[in-house]
Amino acid sequence: MAREIENVRYDEEYILNRRGLKLFTCKWIPMNQQPKALIFICHGYAMECSVTMHSTAMRLAKAGFAIHGMDYEGHGKSSGLQGFVNKMEDVVNDCIDYFSSVCEIKENRGKMRYLLGESMGGAVALNMTRMKPDYWDGAVLVAPMCKIAEDVKPSPVMQNILTKLCQIIPTWRIIPTKDIIDVAFKVPSVREEIRANPYCYKGRPRLKTGYELLKSSIELEKNLHEISVPFIVLHGEEDRVTEKAVSKQLLDVSASTDKSFKLYPEMWHGLLYGEPLENIEIVFRDITNWLDERTSMGNSRLEREQKLKNEDLSKAKQVTEIS
Repeated sequence: MAREIENVRYDEEYILNRRGLKLFTCKWIPMNQQPKALIFICHGYAMECSVTMHSTAMRLAKAGFAIHGMDYEGHGKSSGLQGFVNKMEDVVNDCIDYFSSVCEIKENRGKMRYLLGESMGGAVALNMTRMKPDYWDGAVLVAPMCKIAEDVKPSPVMQNILTKLCQIIPTWRIIPTKDIIDVAFKVPSVREEIRANPYCYKGRPRLKTGYELLKSSIELEKNLHEISVPFIVLHGEEDRVTEKAVSKQLLDVSASTDKSFKLYPEMWHGLLYGEPLENIEIVFRDITNWLDERTSMGNSRLEREQKLKNEDLSKAKQVTEIS
């Protein structure tokens, strides 16, 4: 289903993942110009791409970027039990498989590749860069889930009980937690839109899902030093869902030599679409400026790939000459 929206071509498609599940994908491509670069969006827990991330994708497409998104298994319009994450590794691998397939399309091979991850999607993006550090040109990390805030995390005793229970009743919705929508999005009308969106999961977190999110954030926090991709991390000072202190820790301990951190006073967790318009414009100005600066520098990843290819050709030639 393709349609034009304000000089942006929007399209949807379903693909099959390695486990035979049907996953929903969508894209926003600027018309009348060659895209500056590719951006792959990774949505947050219980969210989806085509509705909640639509305004984000449109802003970036109008700024000249080609945007591609995918609803995770159990999220949005994709197959699977709604709100259920059996393995975070599956989510990460599904994203790598699909996003890589888009990058390898002939017209995209010369374009720079950026990841944009929000909340849980920030953790997904960071894990993608850990698995393929030389494949991505940069990451925009919006309130990344490097650690779940104490405000919404079950107590240690409850965590221990829930961890044992998830082996028996993994899909049950019994994790006690605050309403994330109320603490994540500042603007009341946005909360109402999310609650009215049938593709957003509104129930209590399922046992295995909560276990996987917690396990993933603990592992990621321990391995922040492995992050080497260029990145900008953006966090609201009043975020009560993910820990801004760990975003600062990411800046301090990561191996990346090109990294930035933006902390926004009085802003909440949902920086991309949950704040008043004037705040959203500040956030997107920072994002597009960061992307434009790096895109204008030229594609060092392509240069590295070409250098390796030339070295391989040279070695092959030497072997042929010797034989």
